[in-house]
Amino acid sequence: MIKLNKNIQYWTDSAKKDFQVAKSLFRLRYYPQCLFFCHLSLEKLLKAVVIKKIKDYPPYTHDLRKLAEIAGLDLNSKQKENLEIVSTFNIAGRYADEKIKFYKRYNRKEYAQKYLKITNDLLQWLKKRFQKK
Repeated sequence: MIKLNKNIQYWTDSAKKDFQVAKSLFRLRYYPQCLFFCHLSLEKLLKAVVIKKIKDYPPYTHDLRKLAEIAGLDLNSKQKENLEIVSTFNIAGRYADEKIKFYKRYNRKEYAQKYLKITNDLLQWLKKRFQKK
């Protein structure tokens, strides 16, 4: 259990740092990169919740909704939709063909600002659920 606790701490600390990076990238007007780090922060906190729930290491996936399901989280339809959208930032931020489309489509302040807020709201909601379990 000690290793799992250290792993949970790693994921929660890393999620916090990645969200700070997302906010910094937003301030620097690196909007697509900001969105990518929004995804990373949610993925890492979800993995911490998964570890706490299943008492084992998280699966190798970047799918936020799948991680939420494994964690046994009761999501409303808007949360599910937002997790699905934020999950796309991971793929688009990694692969060359997708990256070009992603940068053209999402290099807008308003869009990044919207999903930075959504990410923050989801992170706060997850932290509350994480503390209860």
